[in-house]
Amino acid sequence: MNIELGKFNLLKVVKEVDFGVYLDGDEDGEILLPKRYVPEECRPGDELNVFIYLDGDERLVATTLTPLVQVGEFACLEVAWVNEYGAFLNWGLMKDLFVPFREQKMKMQVGKRYVIHAHLDDESYRIVASAKVDRYLSKEPASYQTGDEVDVLIWQKTDLGFKAIIENKYSGLLYDSEIFQSLHTGDRVKAFIKQVREDGKIDLVLQKPGLAKVSDFSKTLFQYIEEHGGRISLNDKSPAEEIYSAFGVSKKTFKKAVGDLYKKRLIFLLEDGIARA
Repeated sequence: MNIELGKFNLLKVVKEVDFGVYLDGDEDGEILLPKRYVPEECRPGDELNVFIYLDGDERLVATTLTPLVQVGEFACLEVAWVNEYGAFLNWGLMKDLFVPFREQKMKMQVGKRYVIHAHLDDESYRIVASAKVDRYLSKEPASYQTGDEVDVLIWQKTDLGFKAIIENKYSGLLYDSEIFQSLHTGDRVKAFIKQVREDGKIDLVLQKPGLAKVSDFSKTLFQYIEEHGGRISLNDKSPAEEIYSAFGVSKKTFKKAVGDLYKKRLIFLLEDGIARA
């Protein structure tokens, strides 16, 4: 069994000491879990799921805390402090996460947040971070289908919209014209695959594309009308901002759903709103 540095490992408790417990790290020897992280009633023989990283003396150490990023992942983290070697990010553990100057796209500033990738440094075997995230994104073709739901990390603003990191692996783009909510770098949101282009680039949307989206929202809209006494003051002439504020969808989606319900003779269209039929 090899310890995965910078990730969670399931390890067996081998002995108790005054300052914590030691875990079986197999070829890496015994690994300390400091007393502050030891669960109550923990005894030798128990198995614990712990995160392994390096302490200030570069020794393997365990914690039951969950860091804000693991090796192989992307995250948006705040700079805690800087020195002559680089920046140090708060990732939720005692020892901050190091970003060497060579891994910074611009000089990082204390208190600001940056999207980074965490990985093991090839030379020092330390856990480090890089703001040059492009190099860690997969260049392999993605096998997504239109409509697939994915988790994304909002990466950076561009002239076209927002770049996003899909499932810790691929780069995708949300177009300004299809965004109907406030987005900021570092936000984690659900998105849907709009298309995977022939050149491999991935377009994203925040609402489920196609007929399923309209059908799903049609049900939501009809239920909303039912819950509000059978009548609402919004219709297809209402401002897009009001529609989004009420339902979180675009005016285009709203109008399609209204049309869908009208064709099914479930609603009446009024001058000042919509009523249940």
